[in-house]
Amino acid sequence: MRGRFRNTFALIVVASMAFLAAPAFAKPGESWRILFNHQSDNDGTVVFRIAPVGGAPTDVEVKVPAKTSENKVAELVSAAIKATLGSDNYRVGVDDGEQVAVKTRGKTAKFELTMVSTTLTGLEITIKRK
Repeated sequence: MRGRFRNTFALIVVASMAFLAAPAFAKPGESWRILFNHQSDNDGTVVFRIAPVGGAPTDVEVKVPAKTSENKVAELVSAAIKATLGSDNYRVGVDDGEQVAVKTRGKTAKFELTMVSTTLTGLEITIKRK
């Protein structure tokens, strides 16, 4: 009986850890916004992933110098995403100075936009599906 309880408890712990370790996936959408707040404290990079439903994901790496304002970071990110994705299937632009809007064009598949990694400090980055 005691061994059975221990095995059940161990199984629950392992299952809980696996659940917590599972990456959080966003629901695919046709429109996303990346919001920036504050400025970068250091030189660094941020990597975003655009993953269309049924297609291969694309990573976009953006180098950001130290002391770069939120508006300038938005311009750098917008330019990098545009250069990587092109303009046939996506519309990318800066909105309200500190936001980057990424939207599908035509019959382009819905997609997920996530931040894969960042080495920046001081800069808040929020991603929202619209």
